[in-house]
Amino acid sequence: MSDLPALLVALPLLGSTFAFLAGLARSRSGWPVALVTTAVQVVGAGVLASRAFDSTVSYVVGGFEAPFGIELYIDGLSATMALLVAVVSFGVLAYARRAGPRSNAFYAVYLLLVAGLTGMSITGDVFNMYVFLEITGLAAYALVASGEGGRSARAALKYLIVGTVGASLFLLGIGYAFIATGTLNMADLSQQLAAVGYDATLVQAAFALLVVGLFVKVAVFPLHAWQPDAYAGSPDSVSALISALVSTVAAYALIRIVYTVFTVEFLQANPAARSLLVAAAVVSIVVGSVLAVSQTDIKRMLAYSSMSQFGLVVGAVAVANETALIGATIHLVGHAIMKGGLFLTAGLIATATGARTVDEYSGLVGRLPLGAGAFGVLALGMVGVPPAVGFVGKWYVALGAVEASAWPLAVVILASTLLTLAYFARILERMFFRDSEEPRSSGSSEEPRSSESGDTADTPSATDGGADLSRPSIGMTATVVVAAFAAIALGMLAFEYGQLLEPTVQALLS
Repeated sequence: MSDLPALLVALPLLGSTFAFLAGLARSRSGWPVALVTTAVQVVGAGVLASRAFDSTVSYVVGGFEAPFGIELYIDGLSATMALLVAVVSFGVLAYARRAGPRSNAFYAVYLLLVAGLTGMSITGDVFNMYVFLEITGLAAYALVASGEGGRSARAALKYLIVGTVGASLFLLGIGYAFIATGTLNMADLSQQLAAVGYDATLVQAAFALLVVGLFVKVAVFPLHAWQPDAYAGSPDSVSALISALVSTVAAYALIRIVYTVFTVEFLQANPAARSLLVAAAVVSIVVGSVLAVSQTDIKRMLAYSSMSQFGLVVGAVAVANETALIGATIHLVGHAIMKGGLFLTAGLIATATGARTVDEYSGLVGRLPLGAGAFGVLALGMVGVPPAVGFVGKWYVALGAVEASAWPLAVVILASTLLTLAYFARILERMFFRDSEEPRSSGSSEEPRSSESGDTADTPSATDGGADLSRPSIGMTATVVVAAFAAIALGMLAFEYGQLLEPTVQALLS
């Protein structure tokens, strides 16, 4: 049996430890350590994914047989998430090399987050999922707090408080499920819950607590209070990382809990459970879009946009058919690439021009054509303009809702395209069709970047080791360009990926 699944979790943990210890000998040596670690992680996740799409991979830690041992279970869906975590975390490093933060402690926590997200993606044990959820949360809180000034600290504190409530609800749900069944292995839980009965109060309470706990992590309205401040108050590289991965993996966990643990039969036996999912989806899509339209700060607007986009995924979970779930997976992958890319592009634009509000984007194409072009491509991808991956994900989810005759949800999903256009169109109009209202001289090194925008204590001056920090680096520029091209390329490959994912989704629904 290959130890690769366990190594995928162990590698970033070891890298995190090494990055921290390396800082004792040489400061700012963490970036090369993180780069090598995530590069190996990408290779390992790619190899594992190639195996998982052929047949599922199971690994029991310590040699104890499931359901008593801790099982790592990798199918096409979990392999997709593990590979997504590896690729995005590797890509953000190219941006963070100049944008910062640059301390060894930062990169140690960065790799700890990668370990937690990878563990959540491939675990087959609900308590182990909770452990990795907590590792992810603690690392994310620390990364948000890595920005300079009080804004980052306040955002991290709010994130900590709300996130702890969500994790506690999730743990309480696990406790209820364990009391009802005596097991924590997901596959075994599925069988034991069916034996106990889906109408049992303990089983229904476990479902409600687990789902609501994950709603907090996904940032479903009205449990989203942590998200806007966390995204807007953290450094730009951190905003991109957590927006691309943290809620995405939490949404994956929601799919795994609903379908691997409780199954479609539970939803059929409990219409109220499906109604909970539908209501959460509809409200998040609509309210998230309305709140996004009302924002003037770009990063806060993107944060509320995420709440709306994840509403689509929750809606697909409620629909509970093959088409919708394939769409949910494609949408998760597409959202991670496009939303992470948008946050990185916003940071690139702020570094080059100082623009961080909607009005300050006026005439941006004349000042920074590459940044405006990348932002435009990614924004249109989020709207769902073909051939970007955003179109394919929404198409599958909407088609799944129509197949299930969930007409109110189908209407809202289709309307979400117009709602998304409502808040991105005003930015595109200002960037390409208005005269410049430049907030400060492009490339000026005279004015330090505002700590309120999430920059770090590692950047006290406009230069660092001879590099002009007021100008975007090649790595920063290359990262946003790759993200824009990836949004298009993934859209062209998405239908083929959907066919590849069909066996996994059919197994989930069987």
